[in-house]
Amino acid sequence: MRLASNDPSAKPIIHNDFYSAGDDMARMIAGLRLALDICEQPALRPYCAEPFNTPAGDGDAELRAHIARTTFAIYHPVGTCRMGEDEQAIVDPELRVNGLEGLRVVDASVIPVVPRGNTNAPTIALAERAADLIRHGRALTEPAVPEALGGSARQPATA
Repeated sequence: MRLASNDPSAKPIIHNDFYSAGDDMARMIAGLRLALDICEQPALRPYCAEPFNTPAGDGDAELRAHIARTTFAIYHPVGTCRMGEDEQAIVDPELRVNGLEGLRVVDASVIPVVPRGNTNAPTIALAERAADLIRHGRALTEPAVPEALGGSARQPATA
């Protein structure tokens, strides 16, 4: 990511460097071959009769070109500012940026790996935790859950 200009309202330029590390492309090619093989099985053949979007051929070059053409970000990026306790982590478990005082990161970028579902609920949970950390200087250890819901915190009686 880099700035497009010195105009603070200008959108940044983002270049997703997909498949630039290790054997990522080889794994994608293997996964695509497996998906194509599954679609050719008798049980799925009726549902895959007309291909929606397939590679031009089955060679590595055609599969690589297809993957490059059809890969895109799903706009649920995580891990760019990974939280953890190791030296590679950018943010500590209290969401503080390592090496900087007074700065926290409170968004999905601190989630170390992509969650199985949408990032909305985990991000809300992170924001609630951050609010506790900022407001109280610590995470609350006991949630205020009524006993009727299995909690042990007492709720004030209402008249």
